[in-house]
Amino acid sequence: MGSDGERQMKLRLPTAHLLLCGPVPNRPQTVAFDFSLVLRPAWMPSASRSLNPYIVCFVVVSVVVLLAVTTALLVYFLAFDQKYYFYRSSFQILNVQHSDELNSPVTQKYRTLSARIESMITRTFKESNLRKQFIKVHVVRLRLSGSDMIADTVMKFKFTRNNNGPSLKRRIESVLRQMLNNSENLVMKPPTELTEITDQDTEDILTQECGIRQGLITLSDERIIGGTKAKEGDWPWQVSLQWSNHHYCGGVLISNRWILTAAHCFTRHSDTLLWTVTFGISTTSPKERRRIRTILIHNNYKPETHENDIALLHLDREVTFNRNIHVVCLPEASQNIPPGSTAYVTGWGSQSYTGSTVTHLEQARVNIISNNVCNAPSSYNGAILPGMLCAGLSQGGVDACQGDSGGPLVQEDARHLWFLTGIVSWGYQCGLPDKPGVYTLVTAYRDWIHQHTGI
Repeated sequence: MGSDGERQMKLRLPTAHLLLCGPVPNRPQTVAFDFSLVLRPAWMPSASRSLNPYIVCFVVVSVVVLLAVTTALLVYFLAFDQKYYFYRSSFQILNVQHSDELNSPVTQKYRTLSARIESMITRTFKESNLRKQFIKVHVVRLRLSGSDMIADTVMKFKFTRNNNGPSLKRRIESVLRQMLNNSENLVMKPPTELTEITDQDTEDILTQECGIRQGLITLSDERIIGGTKAKEGDWPWQVSLQWSNHHYCGGVLISNRWILTAAHCFTRHSDTLLWTVTFGISTTSPKERRRIRTILIHNNYKPETHENDIALLHLDREVTFNRNIHVVCLPEASQNIPPGSTAYVTGWGSQSYTGSTVTHLEQARVNIISNNVCNAPSSYNGAILPGMLCAGLSQGGVDACQGDSGGPLVQEDARHLWFLTGIVSWGYQCGLPDKPGVYTLVTAYRDWIHQHTGI
């Protein structure tokens, strides 16, 4: 997956007559009558009134069966058919002191505390009489209210449709009150208010958070990624950067006005008027389009060594987030990226070296490779600098390629949130053994990103 010659991804009765004769003065006459008009006087029975017993039996049995099926469906619908219910609540954390690290969802302290809260709530329900009804809880935000640390959450349950709202709410509140005796060193006060919300409310809340994919929007388990083609909303932060309306590079949405991408995409094309940013999995039928107001290339970008291959694009107007378009999480500068860990790279790049770009978003699973291994003589022989990261497979076959430049390399954390690890930068051809893709290491440029965007 790569552009500009740099990187790219492999990834339908007959009418009757009656003669009436009689004496008529002067001459006999024959009169023709339409049978349908003159017969069937009111006093004459039109047909036998008795019914065929087989027909009667068939009708009765049909009615009985229909009633039985209807009753069975009604009983099933009311007693067994289940519906998902979403609730919003806020928990007061009594024994956690606020710190600046808890202001940002990307810090390790924020992520750890959120995971502990989710684990505690989950365990409380799994040990209650609502264990089969509870689906998932997600901490949407940690915030300070006065001197109290508050965790805003969304919870999902599955109940039969014959339950009513107030009854469900009382049952959930009853279970939450048990948390005071089930703390594991985390003291949480049960919420004073539990509010039922709609599916759309849940989506609106969760899509404001970074790194959310489709499975987490519905608070269900993440779908296992299979194949190479992405589905709408799988990677909602991926954008296509188009020069003169043709896909040229990838990019990553990091706020409603900022795109992160590779500097080398603009070495020969710097006119903002000819660039377009599109959103969605198709480059030919995008969900949204935006123009670029400003291109910010790293001051120390060096094309000959690919060093500092990073750029920011400021959009001409804000993007409205939805389930198919929202931001990835940016890592903190100190975040650890273990060699061997799984990552995903996405883009519209070619599926073979010198091939053509594709119009449908592709995805590929790769592994992080340490810089020491990547700098071996058989690999890149020392060309991998501290601000770079390698990812791929030692045997090759899976890689970014031409047309994928500037696109995201992402990883998932324990809470199923996705973080931007790298930006597609360069590599030797595509998918060769010991020649993995080389990415701009985002943690190394975290301060630079914050300096220019405030993010």
